[in-house]
Amino acid sequence: MEPPKKSGPPRRSGPGGPKRPGGPGKRPGFAPGRDEGAGGKPRFAKPGERAQPGRGPRADAAPSGDRTGRDRTRPVTTKADAPARPPRRNDGDKPRGAAFGAAAKPWANKPPRRSGTGPKTTANPHPAHAAASDGKGEPQRIAKLLARAGIASRREVERMIEEGRVTLDGATVETPATLLASLAGVAVDGVAVAAPAPTRLFLFHKPSGCLTAERDPVGRPTIYDRLPDDLPRVIPIGRLDMNTEGLLLLTTDGGFKRQMELPSTGVPRTYRARAFGEISQAQLEDLFDGLEVDGVRYGPIEANLERRTGRNQWIEMTLTEGKNREVRRVLEHLGLQVNRLIRTSYGPFVLADLPIGMVAEVSEQDLAIFRKTLKDAK
Repeated sequence: MEPPKKSGPPRRSGPGGPKRPGGPGKRPGFAPGRDEGAGGKPRFAKPGERAQPGRGPRADAAPSGDRTGRDRTRPVTTKADAPARPPRRNDGDKPRGAAFGAAAKPWANKPPRRSGTGPKTTANPHPAHAAASDGKGEPQRIAKLLARAGIASRREVERMIEEGRVTLDGATVETPATLLASLAGVAVDGVAVAAPAPTRLFLFHKPSGCLTAERDPVGRPTIYDRLPDDLPRVIPIGRLDMNTEGLLLLTTDGGFKRQMELPSTGVPRTYRARAFGEISQAQLEDLFDGLEVDGVRYGPIEANLERRTGRNQWIEMTLTEGKNREVRRVLEHLGLQVNRLIRTSYGPFVLADLPIGMVAEVSEQDLAIFRKTLKDAK
């Protein structure tokens, strides 16, 4: 297994800085389930099975000081290598965290992106007559080609075209439905678009208090303010609310992003919610039949009551649709008030003990294994 490439913003000293979860446990990265009947082939959790997410950060972790000169390289582990999940603990009001391998060090001399910069929307010039992103040279919509090349999501590309930022052989592209066999001659903001590079996938521990967006009209912080400058231009897979923390996947491939987000793909997402109020395990088990809230139908949700701390409940929930604010709305429908929400896994990729604001890259080998599994799951 190849070690992940890790990067992240500098740590701040004092109470305002990111906190590092503590305690021994799993490493972040690729952790597919195993189906012994299929010869150990990675698979998604099936309905009724207990998910094996990574652990969230500790709520009571002390603020970290400046850390320099420490090795940040950490190998990615798999569930086959990890120890069996221990029995549930009653260890206080905190998500269960996990430390792993060598400790991370701050990103030396590479500050986070400044507010308002957003993701990079251009690339180095590509060779003339670069092949289309699907390798077949068949005409496709320019918005689709640019999304697959990692310029932005398809919706964002369409907005760029409306703003006149995309040109073809020097002429402004008028419609996202323009058909092209390749990206030769296409430029964004005056810079030629590179031929699509191999897909890359990153795990990002999103902090609470920043938007999953390129920019915000009122100037609120976004995830791009927290990402290191030397990352390639990346786009998020799905979204996390401003006050939701945890695992956010970032990719260079708009087509892969879209595939991951499709409800028909059925990629499971696991969350741990701390909620105020009273609820029973029997009530949570009813969610497996799905429910309707304010006219919106939600599919099956696997939910487990982990422990109570006063009148707060820690609840683990696994779902496959990922509709807007789904976890919060479902729990509010049950009379609970969510006061903390952490995504701990997305498909086989787990947050584990990846520190807040840090980034780890999934190895090319693990990504290839997952993409084959994703196709088989369709």
